[in-house]
Amino acid sequence: MMILYTLHGNGYIDIAHLESQKDVHVYVNLTNRCPCACTFCLRQTKEMSESNTLWLKQEPTVDEVIAEFQKYHIDDFAEITFCGFGEPLTRVEDVVQIATFLKHCKKDIPIRINTNGLGNLIHEKDITPMFKDCIDTISISLNAPDKNEYLELTRSRFGLQSFDAMLEFAVKCKDYVPYVVLTVVDIIGEEKIQKCQNICDNLGVKLRVRPFEV
Repeated sequence: MMILYTLHGNGYIDIAHLESQKDVHVYVNLTNRCPCACTFCLRQTKEMSESNTLWLKQEPTVDEVIAEFQKYHIDDFAEITFCGFGEPLTRVEDVVQIATFLKHCKKDIPIRINTNGLGNLIHEKDITPMFKDCIDTISISLNAPDKNEYLELTRSRFGLQSFDAMLEFAVKCKDYVPYVVLTVVDIIGEEKIQKCQNICDNLGVKLRVRPFEV
């Protein structure tokens, strides 16, 4: 079960298999669960070998994740990101518990969450206050410049309300998280990227354009 991993070539590698963990960007794989089935997601588009898959046969407990971190020197890590194959905020309480532990170990370790921004819909409440003092960056998948295309791409189980809820989530995060970023993939084209930039400018957050992975 790959709990702590990093990017390696065209795939992923358990950080235990690295010669050194110095300056490694560590990703935490907590769940397969996600309310979306994005058409471009690697879950839909990429076959992985048994030894190089992020698919979890069972979710690790908080204690198991902490035990994995305790095998290493957290001072060595460049950044820790909650990401994986599923939506980490389906387990928001566990994310916060683990992040708080990490901050106790090293107060200035950068901690990021990569999310679809639907956490408030998932939990039917505003979860953003939970991020205060333990999360440094929230990276939210914007994906598209309008709600109809967003739903077509993400196939969110929450329907058309998802787009506005995601943008509202981003705004709320600004009160508790130092860096809030919305992301799109570069294959959507310059015109749509500019529309997404306008959305980010209006919200007062940064846009990051990610390369499409195949």
